[in-house]
Amino acid sequence: MRLIGYLETSIGIEKMTATDGKIRIGLSMRYLGYHMAAWRHPDVPAAGAIDFNYFLRTAKKAEEAKLDMIFFADGIGIRANDTPKGSLARDAKNAELEPLTLLAAIGACTSHIGLVATASTTYNEPFHIARKYASIDHISRGRAGWNVVTSWSQQEAWNFSRDEHLGYEERYERADEFVEVVRKLWDCWEDDAFIRDKASGVFYDEAKLHVPDHKGKHFKVRGPLNSARTPQGRPIIVQAGAAEAGRELAARYADVVYSNANSMESAKAYYDDLKGRLAKYGRTPDQLLIMPGVTLYVGKTRGEAQDKFDQLQNLIDPLSGLAILYGVLGDLSEYELDGPVPDVGNQRVRSIAENLLALAHRENLTIRQMYKRVASGNNWQIVGTAEDIVDEMEKWFRAGAADGFNICPATLPQGVDDLTQYILPELRKRGLFRTEYEASTLRGNLGLQPLHFGD
Repeated sequence: MRLIGYLETSIGIEKMTATDGKIRIGLSMRYLGYHMAAWRHPDVPAAGAIDFNYFLRTAKKAEEAKLDMIFFADGIGIRANDTPKGSLARDAKNAELEPLTLLAAIGACTSHIGLVATASTTYNEPFHIARKYASIDHISRGRAGWNVVTSWSQQEAWNFSRDEHLGYEERYERADEFVEVVRKLWDCWEDDAFIRDKASGVFYDEAKLHVPDHKGKHFKVRGPLNSARTPQGRPIIVQAGAAEAGRELAARYADVVYSNANSMESAKAYYDDLKGRLAKYGRTPDQLLIMPGVTLYVGKTRGEAQDKFDQLQNLIDPLSGLAILYGVLGDLSEYELDGPVPDVGNQRVRSIAENLLALAHRENLTIRQMYKRVASGNNWQIVGTAEDIVDEMEKWFRAGAADGFNICPATLPQGVDDLTQYILPELRKRGLFRTEYEASTLRGNLGLQPLHFGD
Protein backbone atom coordinates (compact mmCIF):
# COMPACT_ATOMS: atom_id res chain seq x y z
CA MET A 1 0.00 0.00 0.00
CA ARG A 2 1.20 3.48 -0.79
CA LEU A 3 0.12 6.40 1.39
CA ILE A 4 1.16 9.56 -0.38
CA GLY A 5 2.45 11.93 2.24
CA TYR A 6 2.48 9.90 5.46
CA LEU A 7 1.95 6.35 6.67
CA GLU A 8 0.68 5.77 10.20
CA THR A 9 2.33 2.76 11.80
CA SER A 10 1.38 2.77 15.46
CA ILE A 11 -1.89 4.37 16.48
CA GLY A 12 -3.76 4.13 19.74
CA ILE A 13 -7.51 3.65 19.56
CA GLU A 14 -9.55 6.35 21.28
CA LYS A 15 -13.26 6.95 21.55
CA MET A 16 -15.22 7.97 18.47
CA THR A 17 -16.76 11.43 18.56
CA ALA A 18 -19.69 10.77 16.23
CA THR A 19 -22.75 10.11 18.38
CA ASP A 20 -23.89 7.13 16.29
CA GLY A 21 -20.43 5.71 15.58
CA LYS A 22 -20.78 6.29 11.83
CA ILE A 23 -18.36 8.02 9.49
CA ARG A 24 -19.79 10.92 7.46
CA ILE A 25 -18.85 11.01 3.79
CA GLY A 26 -19.15 13.82 1.30
CA LEU A 27 -18.23 13.78 -2.39
CA SER A 28 -16.49 16.73 -4.04
CA MET A 29 -17.74 17.01 -7.62
CA ARG A 30 -16.06 20.05 -9.12
CA TYR A 31 -14.67 19.79 -12.64
CA LEU A 32 -14.02 16.24 -13.88
CA GLY A 33 -12.08 15.10 -10.83
CA TYR A 34 -9.26 16.43 -8.71
CA HIS A 35 -6.32 15.15 -10.71
CA MET A 36 -5.09 17.80 -13.11
CA ALA A 37 -5.09 15.31 -16.01
CA ALA A 38 -8.57 13.92 -15.28
CA TRP A 39 -10.04 15.36 -18.48
CA ARG A 40 -7.56 13.35 -20.56
CA HIS A 41 -8.55 10.02 -19.01
CA PRO A 42 -10.15 7.82 -21.70
CA ASP A 43 -13.25 7.15 -19.57
CA VAL A 44 -13.91 10.78 -18.60
CA PRO A 45 -16.14 12.97 -20.84
CA ALA A 46 -13.92 15.95 -21.60
CA ALA A 47 -16.89 18.36 -21.84
CA GLY A 48 -18.55 17.07 -18.67
CA ALA A 49 -17.94 20.21 -16.59
CA ILE A 50 -20.56 22.11 -18.60
CA ASP A 51 -22.99 19.19 -18.94
CA PHE A 52 -25.82 19.11 -16.40
CA ASN A 53 -26.61 15.45 -17.05
CA TYR A 54 -23.00 14.49 -16.29
CA PHE A 55 -23.34 16.00 -12.81
CA LEU A 56 -26.86 14.71 -12.27
CA ARG A 57 -25.83 11.12 -13.04
CA THR A 58 -22.96 11.38 -10.56
CA ALA A 59 -25.19 12.99 -7.91
CA LYS A 60 -27.72 10.19 -8.28
CA LYS A 61 -24.96 7.61 -7.88
CA ALA A 62 -23.87 9.38 -4.70
CA GLU A 63 -27.44 9.31 -3.42
CA GLU A 64 -27.86 5.63 -4.25
CA ALA A 65 -24.68 5.03 -2.24
CA LYS A 66 -26.26 6.93 0.73
CA LEU A 67 -23.49 9.55 0.90
CA ASP A 68 -24.18 12.52 3.11
CA MET A 69 -23.61 15.24 0.56
CA ILE A 70 -22.11 16.40 -2.68
CA PHE A 71 -19.94 19.49 -2.72
CA PHE A 72 -18.97 22.02 -5.38
CA ALA A 73 -15.99 24.25 -4.68
CA ASP A 74 -15.94 27.44 -6.71
CA GLY A 75 -13.91 30.44 -7.75
CA ILE A 76 -15.20 33.51 -9.54
CA GLY A 77 -12.42 33.74 -12.05
CA ILE A 78 -9.86 31.59 -13.83
CA ARG A 79 -7.21 31.55 -11.12
CA ALA A 80 -4.16 30.71 -13.18
CA ASN A 81 -1.48 32.43 -15.23
CA ASP A 82 -0.34 31.39 -18.68
CA THR A 83 3.21 30.62 -17.62
CA PRO A 84 4.91 29.00 -19.40
CA LYS A 85 3.07 30.21 -22.48
CA GLY A 86 0.51 27.67 -23.66
CA SER A 87 0.00 26.01 -20.28
CA LEU A 88 -3.36 27.69 -19.58
CA ALA A 89 -4.81 26.34 -22.83
CA ARG A 90 -4.08 22.85 -21.51
CA ASP A 91 -5.93 23.41 -18.23
CA ALA A 92 -9.51 22.08 -18.05
CA LYS A 93 -10.39 24.37 -15.13
CA ASN A 94 -11.60 27.20 -17.33
CA ALA A 95 -15.20 26.29 -18.20
CA GLU A 96 -17.76 25.12 -15.64
CA LEU A 97 -21.35 25.60 -14.49
CA GLU A 98 -22.23 28.13 -11.80
CA PRO A 99 -22.70 25.96 -8.70
CA LEU A 100 -25.85 27.44 -7.14
CA THR A 101 -27.73 27.13 -10.41
CA LEU A 102 -26.44 23.58 -10.65
CA LEU A 103 -27.44 22.71 -7.06
CA ALA A 104 -30.98 23.98 -7.55
CA ALA A 105 -31.36 21.78 -10.62
CA ILE A 106 -29.87 18.73 -8.88
CA GLY A 107 -32.02 19.39 -5.82
CA ALA A 108 -35.16 19.12 -7.90
CA CYS A 109 -34.06 15.72 -9.23
CA THR A 110 -32.90 14.07 -5.98
CA SER A 111 -34.47 13.41 -2.59
CA HIS A 112 -31.86 12.78 0.14
CA ILE A 113 -28.32 13.79 -0.84
CA GLY A 114 -27.03 17.00 0.76
CA LEU A 115 -26.25 19.89 -1.59
CA VAL A 116 -23.27 22.10 -0.69
CA ALA A 117 -21.59 24.78 -2.77
CA THR A 118 -19.11 27.58 -2.29
CA ALA A 119 -20.03 31.26 -2.38
CA SER A 120 -17.58 34.06 -1.67
CA THR A 121 -18.11 36.69 1.01
CA THR A 122 -15.75 39.03 -0.84
CA TYR A 123 -17.70 39.64 -4.05
CA ASN A 124 -21.29 38.99 -2.97
CA GLU A 125 -23.79 40.71 -0.70
CA PRO A 126 -25.37 38.99 2.33
CA PHE A 127 -28.95 39.40 1.08
CA HIS A 128 -28.10 37.66 -2.22
CA ILE A 129 -26.52 34.70 -0.47
CA ALA A 130 -29.22 34.37 2.20
CA ARG A 131 -31.96 34.36 -0.41
CA LYS A 132 -30.27 31.94 -2.84
CA TYR A 133 -29.40 29.30 -0.25
CA ALA A 134 -32.79 29.63 1.44
CA SER A 135 -34.38 28.97 -1.95
CA ILE A 136 -32.24 25.87 -2.52
CA ASP A 137 -33.14 24.63 0.96
CA HIS A 138 -36.83 25.00 0.11
CA ILE A 139 -36.46 23.44 -3.35
CA SER A 140 -34.61 20.44 -1.90
CA ARG A 141 -36.78 20.26 1.26
CA GLY A 142 -33.90 20.79 3.63
CA ARG A 143 -30.65 19.72 1.99
CA ALA A 144 -28.73 22.94 1.30
CA GLY A 145 -25.32 23.95 2.62
CA TRP A 146 -23.18 27.07 2.10
CA ASN A 147 -19.39 26.72 1.99
CA VAL A 148 -18.12 30.09 3.23
CA VAL A 149 -14.93 31.37 1.58
CA THR A 150 -13.09 34.62 1.02
CA SER A 151 -11.70 35.39 -2.45
CA TRP A 152 -7.93 35.76 -2.51
CA SER A 153 -6.77 35.81 -6.13
CA GLN A 154 -5.79 38.69 -8.36
CA GLN A 155 -7.79 37.18 -11.22
CA GLU A 156 -11.01 37.34 -9.19
CA ALA A 157 -10.36 40.97 -8.22
CA TRP A 158 -10.01 41.88 -11.90
CA ASN A 159 -13.52 40.57 -12.53
CA PHE A 160 -15.06 42.86 -9.89
CA SER A 161 -13.68 46.30 -10.71
CA ARG A 162 -10.59 45.98 -8.52
CA ASP A 163 -6.89 46.02 -9.39
CA GLU A 164 -5.92 44.24 -6.17
CA HIS A 165 -7.78 41.74 -3.99
CA LEU A 166 -8.68 42.72 -0.43
CA GLY A 167 -6.05 42.19 2.25
CA TYR A 168 -6.22 39.16 4.52
CA GLU A 169 -7.50 40.94 7.65
CA GLU A 170 -10.15 42.91 5.76
CA ARG A 171 -11.34 39.80 3.91
CA TYR A 172 -11.92 37.86 7.12
CA GLU A 173 -13.37 40.81 9.01
CA ARG A 174 -15.85 41.26 6.19
CA ALA A 175 -16.52 37.49 6.10
CA ASP A 176 -17.32 37.35 9.81
CA GLU A 177 -19.87 40.15 9.56
CA PHE A 178 -21.20 38.72 6.30
CA VAL A 179 -22.07 35.38 7.93
CA GLU A 180 -23.61 37.19 10.91
CA VAL A 181 -25.93 39.12 8.56
CA VAL A 182 -26.87 36.03 6.55
CA ARG A 183 -27.81 34.17 9.73
CA LYS A 184 -29.94 37.13 10.86
CA LEU A 185 -31.73 37.09 7.52
CA TRP A 186 -32.36 33.35 7.75
CA ASP A 187 -33.81 33.94 11.22
CA CYS A 188 -36.26 36.69 10.19
CA TRP A 189 -39.27 34.40 10.35
CA GLU A 190 -40.27 31.97 13.07
CA ASP A 191 -41.14 28.42 12.01
CA ASP A 192 -44.91 28.97 12.08
CA ALA A 193 -45.00 32.64 11.08
CA PHE A 194 -46.97 32.05 7.88
CA ILE A 195 -50.61 31.38 8.77
CA ARG A 196 -52.06 31.78 5.26
CA ASP A 197 -55.61 31.90 6.66
CA LYS A 198 -57.92 32.55 3.74
CA ALA A 199 -60.97 33.08 5.95
CA SER A 200 -59.42 35.84 8.05
CA GLY A 201 -57.22 37.22 5.32
CA VAL A 202 -54.11 37.02 7.53
CA PHE A 203 -51.10 35.70 5.62
CA TYR A 204 -48.49 35.85 8.41
CA ASP A 205 -48.39 36.54 12.13
CA GLU A 206 -46.80 39.96 12.60
CA ALA A 207 -45.42 38.98 16.01
CA LYS A 208 -43.35 36.24 14.40
CA LEU A 209 -41.46 38.49 12.00
CA HIS A 210 -38.09 39.80 13.23
CA VAL A 211 -36.48 42.51 11.09
CA PRO A 212 -32.67 42.41 11.45
CA ASP A 213 -31.98 46.10 10.73
CA HIS A 214 -28.25 45.32 10.79
CA LYS A 215 -25.81 48.24 10.84
CA GLY A 216 -22.14 47.30 10.91
CA LYS A 217 -18.73 48.29 9.59
CA HIS A 218 -19.11 46.54 6.23
CA PHE A 219 -22.87 46.07 5.79
CA LYS A 220 -26.11 47.90 6.37
CA VAL A 221 -29.00 45.49 5.79
CA ARG A 222 -32.50 46.18 7.01
CA GLY A 223 -34.30 43.00 5.88
CA PRO A 224 -36.46 41.05 6.29
CA LEU A 225 -35.62 38.21 3.90
CA ASN A 226 -38.41 37.55 1.42
CA SER A 227 -38.45 33.84 2.23
CA ALA A 228 -40.01 31.66 4.89
CA ARG A 229 -37.83 29.93 7.48
CA THR A 230 -36.22 27.00 5.71
CA PRO A 231 -36.85 23.28 6.35
CA GLN A 232 -33.52 22.96 8.22
CA GLY A 233 -34.11 26.16 10.17
CA ARG A 234 -30.99 27.43 8.45
CA PRO A 235 -28.95 25.87 5.66
CA ILE A 236 -25.82 24.08 6.85
CA ILE A 237 -22.73 26.30 7.07
CA VAL A 238 -19.46 24.75 5.86
CA GLN A 239 -16.00 26.28 6.18
CA ALA A 240 -12.44 25.31 5.30
CA GLY A 241 -10.23 27.87 6.99
CA ALA A 242 -6.87 26.64 8.27
CA ALA A 243 -5.42 29.99 9.33
CA GLU A 244 -6.31 31.69 12.61
CA ALA A 245 -9.13 33.89 11.31
CA GLY A 246 -10.66 30.98 9.42
CA ARG A 247 -10.56 28.76 12.48
CA GLU A 248 -12.33 31.38 14.57
CA LEU A 249 -15.02 31.85 11.93
CA ALA A 250 -15.51 28.09 11.80
CA ALA A 251 -15.70 27.76 15.58
CA ARG A 252 -18.31 30.49 15.79
CA TYR A 253 -20.56 29.56 12.87
CA ALA A 254 -19.74 26.33 11.01
CA ASP A 255 -21.60 23.03 11.15
CA VAL A 256 -19.00 21.23 9.01
CA VAL A 257 -15.35 21.97 8.34
CA TYR A 258 -13.39 20.61 5.39
CA SER A 259 -9.79 20.25 6.54
CA ASN A 260 -6.57 19.48 4.70
CA ALA A 261 -4.04 17.20 6.37
CA ASN A 262 -1.52 14.70 5.06
CA SER A 263 -0.89 12.92 8.34
CA MET A 264 -3.05 11.74 11.19
CA GLU A 265 -0.92 13.74 13.61
CA SER A 266 -1.59 17.04 11.83
CA ALA A 267 -5.26 16.13 11.35
CA LYS A 268 -5.68 15.43 15.05
CA ALA A 269 -3.88 18.62 16.06
CA TYR A 270 -6.25 20.63 13.86
CA TYR A 271 -9.28 18.67 15.10
CA ASP A 272 -8.40 19.22 18.77
CA ASP A 273 -7.64 22.89 18.25
CA LEU A 274 -10.89 23.63 16.43
CA LYS A 275 -13.11 21.62 18.77
CA GLY A 276 -11.37 23.34 21.69
CA ARG A 277 -12.49 26.76 20.43
CA LEU A 278 -16.21 25.95 20.47
CA ALA A 279 -16.91 26.46 24.18
CA LYS A 280 -16.25 30.21 24.08
CA TYR A 281 -19.08 30.51 21.56
CA GLY A 282 -21.43 28.43 23.71
CA ARG A 283 -21.10 25.38 21.47
CA THR A 284 -20.33 21.74 22.14
CA PRO A 285 -18.02 19.39 20.15
CA ASP A 286 -20.92 17.46 18.62
CA GLN A 287 -22.17 20.66 16.94
CA LEU A 288 -19.23 20.72 14.51
CA LEU A 289 -18.11 17.93 12.16
CA ILE A 290 -14.56 17.93 10.80
CA MET A 291 -14.03 16.12 7.49
CA PRO A 292 -10.51 15.99 6.00
CA GLY A 293 -10.19 15.78 2.24
CA VAL A 294 -8.85 12.54 0.77
CA THR A 295 -8.20 11.24 -2.73
CA LEU A 296 -8.43 7.48 -3.15
CA TYR A 297 -6.85 5.22 -5.75
CA VAL A 298 -8.38 1.81 -5.07
CA GLY A 299 -8.24 -1.56 -6.80
CA LYS A 300 -8.73 -5.26 -6.16
CA THR A 301 -4.98 -5.43 -5.59
CA ARG A 302 -2.38 -2.84 -4.62
CA GLY A 303 -0.86 -3.21 -8.05
CA GLU A 304 -4.16 -2.39 -9.75
CA ALA A 305 -4.56 0.68 -7.55
CA GLN A 306 -1.03 1.82 -8.34
CA ASP A 307 -1.74 1.40 -12.07
CA LYS A 308 -4.71 3.78 -11.75
CA PHE A 309 -2.50 6.38 -10.12
CA ASP A 310 0.33 5.95 -12.62
CA GLN A 311 -2.05 6.17 -15.60
CA LEU A 312 -3.15 9.67 -14.55
CA GLN A 313 0.36 10.79 -13.70
CA ASN A 314 1.47 9.84 -17.19
CA LEU A 315 -1.31 11.94 -18.73
CA ILE A 316 0.05 15.20 -17.29
CA ASP A 317 0.99 17.47 -20.16
CA PRO A 318 4.57 18.73 -19.75
CA LEU A 319 3.51 22.38 -20.07
CA SER A 320 0.91 21.84 -17.34
CA GLY A 321 3.57 20.23 -15.18
CA LEU A 322 5.96 23.12 -15.77
CA ALA A 323 3.18 25.57 -14.86
CA ILE A 324 2.85 23.88 -11.46
CA LEU A 325 6.59 24.23 -10.85
CA TYR A 326 6.69 27.81 -12.10
CA GLY A 327 5.12 29.20 -8.93
CA VAL A 328 7.67 27.60 -6.64
CA LEU A 329 10.84 26.90 -8.66
CA GLY A 330 10.59 29.48 -11.44
CA ASP A 331 10.61 29.06 -15.22
CA LEU A 332 12.15 25.70 -16.14
CA SER A 333 10.77 25.59 -19.69
CA GLU A 334 14.21 25.99 -21.29
CA TYR A 335 15.62 22.94 -19.52
CA GLU A 336 15.50 19.25 -20.49
CA LEU A 337 12.48 17.57 -18.87
CA ASP A 338 14.39 14.40 -18.15
CA GLY A 339 17.41 16.26 -16.85
CA PRO A 340 18.10 17.34 -13.26
CA VAL A 341 16.06 20.04 -11.53
CA PRO A 342 18.04 23.31 -11.75
CA ASP A 343 18.11 26.18 -9.26
CA VAL A 344 17.26 29.19 -11.44
CA GLY A 345 17.17 31.57 -8.44
CA ASN A 346 14.87 34.52 -7.66
CA GLN A 347 12.02 32.28 -6.51
CA ARG A 348 9.12 34.11 -4.85
CA VAL A 349 9.16 31.88 -1.77
CA ARG A 350 12.75 30.81 -1.35
CA SER A 351 12.11 28.53 1.63
CA ILE A 352 9.68 26.35 -0.34
CA ALA A 353 12.01 26.32 -3.33
CA GLU A 354 14.92 25.21 -1.15
CA ASN A 355 12.85 22.33 0.26
CA LEU A 356 11.91 21.11 -3.22
CA LEU A 357 15.43 21.52 -4.54
CA ALA A 358 16.76 19.54 -1.58
CA LEU A 359 14.21 16.79 -2.32
CA ALA A 360 15.21 16.74 -6.00
CA HIS A 361 18.89 16.45 -5.08
CA ARG A 362 18.30 13.80 -2.41
CA GLU A 363 16.21 11.57 -4.68
CA ASN A 364 17.96 12.51 -7.94
CA LEU A 365 14.66 13.66 -9.48
CA THR A 366 14.29 14.94 -13.02
CA ILE A 367 12.07 17.92 -13.85
CA ARG A 368 9.41 15.50 -15.14
CA GLN A 369 9.55 13.45 -11.94
CA MET A 370 9.39 16.60 -9.84
CA TYR A 371 6.27 18.01 -11.50
CA LYS A 372 4.58 14.62 -11.19
CA ARG A 373 5.43 14.63 -7.49
CA VAL A 374 4.02 18.14 -6.98
CA ALA A 375 1.03 17.53 -9.28
CA SER A 376 -0.31 14.69 -7.15
CA GLY A 377 -1.99 17.35 -5.00
CA ASN A 378 -2.26 18.69 -1.47
CA ASN A 379 -4.99 16.33 -0.26
CA TRP A 380 -4.26 13.23 1.76
CA GLN A 381 -3.97 10.51 -0.89
CA ILE A 382 -4.07 6.76 -0.49
CA VAL A 383 -3.23 4.09 -3.07
CA GLY A 384 -4.27 0.57 -2.08
CA THR A 385 -7.00 -2.02 -1.66
CA ALA A 386 -10.30 -1.34 0.06
CA GLU A 387 -8.99 -2.96 3.25
CA ASP A 388 -5.84 -0.81 3.17
CA ILE A 389 -7.79 2.39 2.69
CA VAL A 390 -10.54 1.70 5.21
CA ASP A 391 -7.92 0.69 7.79
CA GLU A 392 -6.49 4.21 7.53
CA MET A 393 -9.87 5.95 7.52
CA GLU A 394 -10.93 3.99 10.60
CA LYS A 395 -7.71 4.87 12.43
CA TRP A 396 -8.25 8.58 11.85
CA PHE A 397 -11.89 8.32 12.87
CA ARG A 398 -11.31 6.34 16.05
CA ALA A 399 -8.34 8.46 17.09
CA GLY A 400 -10.41 11.65 17.02
CA ALA A 401 -8.74 13.13 13.93
CA ALA A 402 -11.89 13.12 11.77
CA ASP A 403 -15.66 12.82 12.01
CA GLY A 404 -15.80 11.82 8.38
CA PHE A 405 -14.13 12.48 5.05
CA ASN A 406 -14.62 14.70 2.04
CA ILE A 407 -13.78 12.42 -0.88
CA CYS A 408 -11.96 14.32 -3.65
CA PRO A 409 -11.93 11.75 -6.47
CA ALA A 410 -9.13 11.82 -9.00
CA THR A 411 -11.69 11.34 -11.81
CA LEU A 412 -15.46 11.39 -12.11
CA PRO A 413 -17.63 9.42 -12.41
CA GLN A 414 -15.04 6.66 -11.84
CA GLY A 415 -14.29 7.97 -8.35
CA VAL A 416 -17.83 7.46 -7.09
CA ASP A 417 -18.00 4.05 -8.82
CA ASP A 418 -14.84 2.94 -6.99
CA LEU A 419 -16.23 4.30 -3.74
CA THR A 420 -19.42 2.30 -4.21
CA GLN A 421 -17.73 -0.89 -5.40
CA TYR A 422 -14.83 -1.06 -2.97
CA ILE A 423 -14.84 1.40 -0.05
CA LEU A 424 -18.45 1.54 1.14
CA PRO A 425 -18.92 -2.25 1.36
CA GLU A 426 -15.82 -2.47 3.54
CA LEU A 427 -16.99 0.41 5.74
CA ARG A 428 -20.42 -1.21 6.12
CA LYS A 429 -18.88 -4.57 6.94
CA ARG A 430 -17.21 -2.84 9.88
CA GLY A 431 -20.40 -1.02 10.90
CA LEU A 432 -18.89 2.37 10.08
CA PHE A 433 -21.30 3.65 7.42
CA ARG A 434 -25.06 3.73 7.01
CA THR A 435 -27.12 1.38 4.89
CA GLU A 436 -30.07 3.79 4.67
CA TYR A 437 -30.58 7.49 5.21
CA GLU A 438 -31.72 8.37 8.72
CA ALA A 439 -33.51 11.61 7.83
CA SER A 440 -34.83 13.71 4.98
CA THR A 441 -32.62 16.75 5.70
CA LEU A 442 -28.87 17.22 5.46
CA ARG A 443 -28.75 18.33 9.09
CA GLY A 444 -30.53 15.16 10.16
CA ASN A 445 -28.34 12.82 8.14
CA LEU A 446 -25.21 14.46 9.50
CA GLY A 447 -26.46 13.72 13.01
CA LEU A 448 -26.46 17.40 13.97
CA GLN A 449 -28.89 18.73 16.55
CA PRO A 450 -32.21 20.07 15.23
CA LEU A 451 -32.43 23.86 15.07
CA HIS A 452 -35.15 25.77 16.86
CA PHE A 453 -35.92 29.42 16.34
CA GLY A 454 -33.59 31.49 18.47
CA ASP A 455 -30.75 28.92 18.47
